[in-house]
Amino acid sequence: MATIEVARDGVTLHAEVMGPPDGPPVVFANSLGSNLHLWDPILPYLPDGLRIVRYDKRGHGRSAVPDAPYTMGQMVSDAEAVCDATGVRDATFVGISVGGMIAQGLAVKRPDLIRALVLSNTAAKIGNPKMWDDRIAAVRAGGMAGIADHVIQRWFGRDFYATPAISPWQAMLEATPAEGYIGVCAAIAGTDFYTPTSGLRIPTLGIAGSEDASTPPDLVRETVDLIPGSQFALMRRVGHLPCVEEPEGYAALLHQFMAQTGHLSRTP
Repeated sequence: MATIEVARDGVTLHAEVMGPPDGPPVVFANSLGSNLHLWDPILPYLPDGLRIVRYDKRGHGRSAVPDAPYTMGQMVSDAEAVCDATGVRDATFVGISVGGMIAQGLAVKRPDLIRALVLSNTAAKIGNPKMWDDRIAAVRAGGMAGIADHVIQRWFGRDFYATPAISPWQAMLEATPAEGYIGVCAAIAGTDFYTPTSGLRIPTLGIAGSEDASTPPDLVRETVDLIPGSQFALMRRVGHLPCVEEPEGYAALLHQFMAQTGHLSRTP
């Protein structure tokens, strides 16, 4: 595994790259309140030989924390910079939650970087400005610990939430810098990708969790239906982060999709 620090517009982004340089590239973009280790559970179940790129969004993980607010345009450009720095072209881009919004924006801006999209537990528009303003106010008033239980309940299905397995993920959420969390909240609040996403014409898989309170299945389906020929998969008894709750099943969906799109047989 190689660690890369990518500088863009005065912000340093932390990225990690695994796998052979000439392997089929897969880029992962994680959710609000998490870092690149969100994808750790699925790594053992992915096909061998992939070139895997994961990175921390601005304000999250080991990336820099500029002052809030952020814009979605900035975060799309951050993802673009990570792809360029790691030599990624024609990737399968897997984005969950806000990572899925970043995926949509990047596919519109730089079609040379993305040959297929996985839009997981996301939408072209998530929530409304008042909801995000309330979330920002709550973080400013009580810090990340003040919203942690509410967010964790929305992240996970009932079965998983009732187990001690939530502990490391709650710790990840609470360790997120408040300024970074607030900055990304502002970016989500200002984003509506219905029109640009409807212009995409690339292979797309939507993944939803039946117990996702943040981006319910119908919202995910509505978004992927904007893209002709897209596929949709519903994972049962999981919430907003099925890559954590059911990593083997989640990885199987990715494997099947990459095989169908010819990505696994891609030649450099």
